[in-house]
Amino acid sequence: MIVPHFFLSTAFWWDQFVNGLTTGSLYALIALGYTMVYGVLKMINFSHGEVFMLGSFAGYGVLAAFGGGDISGPMVAVAILAALVGAMAASAGAAAVIERLAYRPLRNAPRLAPLISAIGVSIFLQYLVLDRTEARAKFYPDIFPRGDFGFGSFQVTYMQAFLIASSVAMMLFLYAIVQRTRVGRAIRAVAENPANASLMGVDVNRTIVIVFVLGAAMAGVAGVLHGLFFQTIRGSMGFLPGIKAFTAAVLGGIGSNPGAVAGGYALGLAETIGRELLNEIPGVDLGNQWRDVIAFSLLVAILIFRPTGIFAERTSTRA
Repeated sequence: MIVPHFFLSTAFWWDQFVNGLTTGSLYALIALGYTMVYGVLKMINFSHGEVFMLGSFAGYGVLAAFGGGDISGPMVAVAILAALVGAMAASAGAAAVIERLAYRPLRNAPRLAPLISAIGVSIFLQYLVLDRTEARAKFYPDIFPRGDFGFGSFQVTYMQAFLIASSVAMMLFLYAIVQRTRVGRAIRAVAENPANASLMGVDVNRTIVIVFVLGAAMAGVAGVLHGLFFQTIRGSMGFLPGIKAFTAAVLGGIGSNPGAVAGGYALGLAETIGRELLNEIPGVDLGNQWRDVIAFSLLVAILIFRPTGIFAERTSTRA
């Protein structure tokens, strides 16, 4: 007799839970960029997935400069830290240029114009990288220590723990900036009312650039973590994670930073645990590709029944 997974092992569901947290951490980091830009400009930055992709390639370049697969010992930690910093810088720089060239001239244009511009930037960046890499995949060096820890059957790999912990640390870092610094007060003021913020002495253009840079830095970190975890990167890699991160932002309540984080984790868990729960139904055997179906079905359901998202509040950049 075939015993369903639900009754077979609680360790199986623990593994699915950890897998959901792992992918959810990536979605949450990327979603923060969407929600911050929307909170300030009321615009969806659909080139954000490609900013994530550029960060992943920048991290790959840094690791290659350190020796790639030949990195060992204490240099592993140094190389990964350098890759994270390099990815943040590359993504942030790209976002600043995109904001200045593609979005700022259209700030007072009808809403459709910056949306089309964002899609155009996304396509341009994707095919630029595909052309420069001859549409070939790049492979992150397998340098992260293998193994796991935990108790009994409840185990977490070192890579999963590092990814989740790094994501949480970056989210807390962003929270501290937005809530505890002068820059954060300026961001919240511009999100509330740009005209009034300008009258109070806030440099609105500078603040908007900072918003793009902060969101892009989160995406850059996600790009390196994605490369270390999945190991394969390519020029077209930004589209699907970008759309899913947008789904997470909508799910949590776009414009709300806590909503983006909650939406990212909710989406990651829905993809993993949700698919396995559906597979418990007799006669149902959904493959891994159904994770995408679940994610976008969730987006449609949220847009229909609760378009304001989980954190149903006035859309503004809050941490």
